[in-house]
Amino acid sequence: MKIAVSGGGTGGHIYPALALINEIKKQNPEAEFLYIGTEAGLEKNIVTRSGIPFKSIEITGFRRKLSFENAKTVMRFLKGVKDSKRYLKDFKPDAVIGTGGYVCGPVVYAASKLGIPTAIHEQNSLPGLTNKFLSRYVNKVAVCFEEAKAHFPSQKVVMTGNPRASEVAALAAGKGKAALGLSPGIKTVLIFGGSRGAKAINEAVLDMLPAFKGKNYQVLYVTGEVHYEAVMAEVNKTGNPDNVHIKPFIHNMPEVLGSIDLIVGRAGATSLAEITALGLPSILIPSPYVTANHQEVNARSLSDHGAAVLLLEKELNGNVLLKEIDGIMEEQGRLFEMSAASKKLGMPDAATRLYDVLQSISKK
Repeated sequence: MKIAVSGGGTGGHIYPALALINEIKKQNPEAEFLYIGTEAGLEKNIVTRSGIPFKSIEITGFRRKLSFENAKTVMRFLKGVKDSKRYLKDFKPDAVIGTGGYVCGPVVYAASKLGIPTAIHEQNSLPGLTNKFLSRYVNKVAVCFEEAKAHFPSQKVVMTGNPRASEVAALAAGKGKAALGLSPGIKTVLIFGGSRGAKAINEAVLDMLPAFKGKNYQVLYVTGEVHYEAVMAEVNKTGNPDNVHIKPFIHNMPEVLGSIDLIVGRAGATSLAEITALGLPSILIPSPYVTANHQEVNARSLSDHGAAVLLLEKELNGNVLLKEIDGIMEEQGRLFEMSAASKKLGMPDAATRLYDVLQSISKK
C-alpha cells in the first residue's frame, strides 16, 4: 500500500500525520509513504528526520481581506497543483490524506483531479479555510470533535479522533515524573503554556507562586524557553516553594502526562487529544491570538461536557487561577468526575480509525 501525506506549517498538523504513518507501519510494514510539504514550514526537518521521503511545493495562505497577495497565492496554488500532480504520478499512491495547513490545498486537490482516493483530517472544532475548500473534492473528512461535523458534507464525515492520542495512550504512565524531581506519591498539577510558553499564564503563576506553599499537591510549571530567564529572575526575588518545580521545556511531555492529575494550559487540538486520551482533567486558557478564535471553540467542546474548566485570558489572574486549581485538586470527587468525563471524550484508537478510513477509500 502506498500513501501520500500532506500537512504543514505547525506541529499540530505534522505530528498527527507522523502518528498515522507510525500506526500504518505497525499494521502494514510493507507500506510506502511520500510526504509533500513546504520548505518554509516545520515539516521538512521533522519529516526528513523521521526518515520519510519528502517533496516540497511553494504555497501561502489566502488573506481574509482583499489583497494583491491573494493574486500571488492563486499563482502559487496553480503551480503547486502542477508540481503535486508530477510527484503523485511518479509515486502512484493508493490514497492521499491531508492533515491540515495551506500545503494540503494543492496536494489534495491535485490528487482528486487525478482520480486518486482522498481524505482530509480536521483536528479543530472550527475548520480552517483549506479544509473547507477541500471537503468538496475529497472522499472522506475525518474529524476529532462533534462540533466540526456541521461544517462538512454529512455523507463524507467520519469521527476518528486525533492520531496523536494513540501515541500518548500507548506510553507507560509515570516514567517522566522521577526524572523531573517530582515526588511519586503526591498529586501533581502541570502548568504549561505551549512550546514557547504564554506570557499571560506566566504572569498569573508568578502572582500566585507564594500561595502554593503548604498545598497538598505539587506543581510542575513549564515556562517556555523564551520566558524562562525572565521568570526565574522574578522567582529569585520572591522565593520558590519546595513543592513547585520550574522547567523551561519538557521534551518527553507524553511520558510526563501519564502521571499528571490536572493540567493547566492552552487549548490546541493536539493538546486536547493527548489530554482526553489519558482522561486528564484540565483548566483551559485558550489563546486569543489564533485564527477565528478556534481554541476557545476547542475548549468549549471539553468544558461543555464537564471535562474541563474554561478560563478566558481576559479573566485570568493569579487569584482566579489558584481558586480554580484548588477547587479541583482539593475535591477528590470533582477530580474523579472530570477525569471520567475527559476519558469519555478521548479516542486512544484514533490512528487505527484513521487508517481504516484510508483503507476504505484506497485503490487496494
